[in-house]
Amino acid sequence: MMNKKLIFFDIDGTLVDHEKKIPPSTKDAIEQLQKAGHELVIATGRGPFMLKPVSEALKIESYVSFNGSYAVYNGEVVYSHPIDPARIVELTALSLQNNHPLVYMTPEGMRSSSHQTAYPNEADEALRKRLPPLEPDYHIDKSIYQCLLYCKEEDEGYYKEGFAELGFIRWHRFGSDVLPPGGSKAIGIQALIEKSGFKSEDIYAFGDGINDLEMLQHVHHSVAMGNAPDEVKQAARYVTKDVTEDGIMYGLKMLGLLE
Repeated sequence: MMNKKLIFFDIDGTLVDHEKKIPPSTKDAIEQLQKAGHELVIATGRGPFMLKPVSEALKIESYVSFNGSYAVYNGEVVYSHPIDPARIVELTALSLQNNHPLVYMTPEGMRSSSHQTAYPNEADEALRKRLPPLEPDYHIDKSIYQCLLYCKEEDEGYYKEGFAELGFIRWHRFGSDVLPPGGSKAIGIQALIEKSGFKSEDIYAFGDGINDLEMLQHVHHSVAMGNAPDEVKQAARYVTKDVTEDGIMYGLKMLGLLE
C-alpha cells in the first residue's frame, strides 16, 4: 500500500458539477481513497453550515472553510481568523450608503444587512434569491469570518481603497467574497497540515476557481480541473478533465493514487 496522503478538494466545480451534483465517478473515487486509508479534506469558500450536503454524502469531516479563515481537522478547530468587528461596522455603513447588500457569515449561518440594491433594473429576482434573510444586527457580538458584498466590479474600488487590508475575491458579476487580512485557502490549509503532521510530498489539492490559486500554488501536488480558467490551470502542476467528464477520477488515476 502507498503512503497515506492528505488530499484537499474544492467543492463547486470540483467535487460537484455545474448543476451542484456529485458525479457518480467522484463519489466512487472518494470511497476508494477512504478505503485505502488516505485523509480527505474539503477546502472551500463556503461556510461550515453550507458544507453538510457534500460532506455528509462523501463522509468527509475535516474542512477548510470561508476561503481559509476557519479550519477544522477531525472535529477540532485548528485555525480561526475572523474579520475585525470594528471594520465590519465601517464596511456595513459604506455598503448601506451605496445600496450594496452585505452578507455576514458565521460558522452557523448567514444574514443580510439589506435587501435593497443599487441595480434595480439589473439585480432582478435571480440576484435577490441569492440574498439570505434580513438581519441587520447579525454581526453584533459574533465572529464574522467572511462577508459577501453585492456590487458590480466597477463599484468595488470604493471598498478596496477604504479597506485595503481586506481581501476581495469576485465570484459573480454582482458579488465578491470579503476576507480578513491575509485570508486565503493556503493559510487555513497550512494550519491543518501542521496539525496533521503530513510531509509536503504527501499533500495534494484539486480546485477550479480563482479562490483556489493560493491553495494550488501552496501544495506539492496541485491539480486544476479541466473547467478551470487558464490562470488557474497555469498555477497548478497538473490539469485533469472537466468535472463533468469524470475529472476527479481521471486526475487521481493520473497521479497514481487510484488504479
